[in-house]
Amino acid sequence: MAAKRLSLPTRIVDKFLEGNLSVILIVLAVLAGLAALTLTPREEEPQIVVPLADVYVHLPGANPAEVERQVATPLEKLLWQVDGVEYVYSMSRADMAVVTARFYVGEDRIDSLVKLHNKLSTHTDIMPPGVAGWVIKPVEVDDVPIVNLALYSDQVSDHTIRRVAEEVVDRLQSVPQTSITQVIGGRPRQIRIDADPEALAARGLDLLSVNRALAAANLELPAGHFSRGNQDILVRGGGFLTSAEEVADLVIGIADGAPVYLRDVAQVANSMTETESYTRLRFGPATDRDPNHDYQAVNIAVAKQKGTNAVVVADEVIEAVHAMQGTIIPEEIEVLVTRNYGETADHKVNELMTHLIIAIVTVLGLVLFALGWREALIVAVSIPIIYSLTLLVNYLFGYTINRVTLFALVLALGLLVDDPIVDVENIFRHFKMKKEPPRDAVLTAIDEVRPPVILATLAVILSFLPMMFITGMMGPYMRPMAINLPLTMVMSLLVAFTITPWMSYHILKSEYGKEEKEFVLEESKVYQVYRKLLTPFLQSRGKSWLLVGVVLLLLLISVAMPALNMVPLKMLPFDNKNEFQLVLDLPEGAPLEETDQVVRELEDYLTRVNEVTDVSSYVGTASAMDFNGMVRHYYTRQAPNLADLRVNLVDKSERAQQSHAITLRLRNDLTAIAETHGAELKIVEVPPGPPVISTLAVEVYADPGISHAEQIAAANIIRQRMAIEDKVVDVDDTVESAQERFRFIPDRQKAALSGISTEQIARTLTIALQGQSVGTLHVDTERRPLTIMLRLPEADRSSLEALTGLKVRNAAGTLVPLSELGRFVAEPLTPTIYHKNLERVTYVFGEMAGKSPVNAILNLIGHFDDQGLPAGTHAVWSGEGEWKITLDVFRDLGLAFGAALVLIYILLLIETRSYGMPLIIMGAIPLTMIGIMPGFWLLNLVMDTPVGGYNTPVFFTATAMIGMIALAGIVVRNSIILIDFIHHALKRGAALEEALIESGAVRLRPILLTAGAALLGNWIITLDPIFSGLAWSIIFGVFASTGFTLLVIPVVYWLIYGKKAEQHARSFRL
Repeated sequence: MAAKRLSLPTRIVDKFLEGNLSVILIVLAVLAGLAALTLTPREEEPQIVVPLADVYVHLPGANPAEVERQVATPLEKLLWQVDGVEYVYSMSRADMAVVTARFYVGEDRIDSLVKLHNKLSTHTDIMPPGVAGWVIKPVEVDDVPIVNLALYSDQVSDHTIRRVAEEVVDRLQSVPQTSITQVIGGRPRQIRIDADPEALAARGLDLLSVNRALAAANLELPAGHFSRGNQDILVRGGGFLTSAEEVADLVIGIADGAPVYLRDVAQVANSMTETESYTRLRFGPATDRDPNHDYQAVNIAVAKQKGTNAVVVADEVIEAVHAMQGTIIPEEIEVLVTRNYGETADHKVNELMTHLIIAIVTVLGLVLFALGWREALIVAVSIPIIYSLTLLVNYLFGYTINRVTLFALVLALGLLVDDPIVDVENIFRHFKMKKEPPRDAVLTAIDEVRPPVILATLAVILSFLPMMFITGMMGPYMRPMAINLPLTMVMSLLVAFTITPWMSYHILKSEYGKEEKEFVLEESKVYQVYRKLLTPFLQSRGKSWLLVGVVLLLLLISVAMPALNMVPLKMLPFDNKNEFQLVLDLPEGAPLEETDQVVRELEDYLTRVNEVTDVSSYVGTASAMDFNGMVRHYYTRQAPNLADLRVNLVDKSERAQQSHAITLRLRNDLTAIAETHGAELKIVEVPPGPPVISTLAVEVYADPGISHAEQIAAANIIRQRMAIEDKVVDVDDTVESAQERFRFIPDRQKAALSGISTEQIARTLTIALQGQSVGTLHVDTERRPLTIMLRLPEADRSSLEALTGLKVRNAAGTLVPLSELGRFVAEPLTPTIYHKNLERVTYVFGEMAGKSPVNAILNLIGHFDDQGLPAGTHAVWSGEGEWKITLDVFRDLGLAFGAALVLIYILLLIETRSYGMPLIIMGAIPLTMIGIMPGFWLLNLVMDTPVGGYNTPVFFTATAMIGMIALAGIVVRNSIILIDFIHHALKRGAALEEALIESGAVRLRPILLTAGAALLGNWIITLDPIFSGLAWSIIFGVFASTGFTLLVIPVVYWLIYGKKAEQHARSFRL
């Protein structure tokens, strides 16, 4: 008898059945995987490259409108011309402008900055003469500190702590792979010269005289050289000031023929700068420290270099600081790690690895129960090999191990075990049939399933590939999933060719022939049950059409659920972090002490919350930025009326509520504290994915000719409406509170007659109020420049009367009081003017608490469509907020889903050479909706429990949409193999009705096994707050689609081909 001709894939399998190739591959794969797992850098989130640069331009004396016209707008036009720039923003305020260029996601950072710098440097001629210079400050994700250390004490001053912190920072910069390192808080050392106006006047001097004398006395220059005695001799002239005593002994003038020393007219102190900010640390009930005690604190923030391992860098930084305790850091100063993104990344990776192991064990338990321990062993060996090869490719192409990568691997578990399960189950079935020797039975079984397995694997790969083309910030965030899932499937196919058949042959052949009775399909319980289930539909076309009609009705109801608000939508849910942030804004003009009072009340409340470990307060200055703060420009918050509070919680394993539920619980109390002081408070949670400027962000624009005041009025209308919208909280805008300033208007005629210039008047007031740095003290032991600051004491610059009493000296030596040279006039302070893409804009912001932002946005849009805004103004609702990124992500995912369906159809069309057959195979895809949407509706009925008066809905998110895309591959895979078995039965001569029943009965167990693997592989993901939506989608979708696949697909097949069953069957026997 002629040998059976095997297909090319089966011939490849045949080569691996004997010999040691499979063993070698197993060993190499495991070793490579362990190396990749050890060497690959770890981080919590995927790197999102968004080149960003701020350009700071100073135009002293200009009001915001002048700054807008002369600086901001010309600069915006220049930056808008730079290739790769997506958005250009600007803020025009008195005396300065900040222009920001944001490049498209994924643009090369270095190239972007070079293009930006070249554009600016070649157009310096367009800047007005008054520009005092500009600074370009690039900002990127690697500038976000991964470690924040609080040096705190109740025994020494913040000045002492800062000096220690500066020494620590200098030493930390030598730690490998660290980047920007900064000190936040504490007063640096300064030589303060507090001038006495009366003493100066008594000696015929003024502030400008002191300023000139100090600048002239603190100078040393290279004078040149001369030759003498066959030697070149260098000469320097002048001398630097080297001590506070030397500064005090400086002669600054002559009065009545006697020298006037600086100490005669001013108090010179080797001291610290005046208080411009407060940074404190307090502990909560979750520690053993006293919650009522506060500590002076200075913070050290350390960032890492691009592409380095956050875990390693963070550990080395913390180890280096601990090594300094007792030496550089004295015993009275303690150290607390308040941020460690290396530890959180490592914890997340380890947690997900644990979840992966649990999922693997669960799936193997299923295989063990359904097939036996030998079959489970074969599947168990294949899983680590597939993962090892996948991690190796990730490492070789420079990808990191992060939460998205690991979730892709967990998600892939339900898919990658399909190939081994299908192979092992079919080999197991053929062994029970005893129609061929073991080796031939293996090859026959593989030959039977290999073509549909290859086709099904390609379908799964094609379902995920379009996700690589998601745009915006979500693109790089989800790319590890789009890459790793197809990659895992390729590795699964490789293992199915090389290792699974080899192991099946060697492990299962000892079981061959042990059963006394040959396996007969028709006698099995599965066949009999399936026949009873399917036969009524095959015998009655009316019942078949009724089944199809019911399924279509259920599908329509499921699709309508989101539109009927039965399933809430959101881009990404809230994460369960161990931290959150409070951002406090008092009205502009509020003094530092008033802001500090509000912060202390918030601290008092927070330190009574059981889950709180510590609270770091930053009053008048910004805390170390995170990725969220980078996008929202929180790092620029430097003013007396502004404050940040960073709240750390106990580890999530030690608390009952997630961090979002805790913030909901505290929200009303915290907001009430702020409102009693007229302050605005935002509770900011670390976003799980790409950050946005705010959940709700409305951009209000005005037509040409509409004043800035009218634009602000329109924004105020939107703000008032947002404030009363259900569950909209933290409503704010970019309009500053009304603030008054005083401007000294000189009487130019009197000033001229007195011999005083306007410049002298302006500089005198600047020195008196703001102070003037008159150089640095040159001390060898100082690591930072030790500035010499000339200023009036606080008591002499705290009223207009005191300022008008200041005297200015003319060229003749006569002192003239400012009161005789002009007057102070009160005037309103012009608010900051914002631009986006060359247009004036006013932003209105809001957050959501316990409700989908989709509902709020649609309600607000509907309201203003009916009511309208003032003529000449309009609002854009999809600008910078979550609504835009939600629309973009769901649009891209929808297009990716559509593209996946088209690619799968083309693949099936090429394979089946039929236009109708691919539609039958793909019929199970929309059926997943019947499981997903009702499933999410049920979840909300069960799990939506109010906290603090706010609901906690289970959102259908972008990750849930990804689950839908994954399901397309999963259910098509089952359909392909089911239809292929129908065709095999028809080739053997079976009637179409019998072929449908037989194939369903044969494939029932492997389909249920692969569905069970998908369900059990994903249940562990439901514990994660971010990707639980993905898991629930797959669980509900698989649960529904598996039943429909086994029932609806054969029925639809029968409806299409049943009338010409004989003709259809003959087409497979030709």
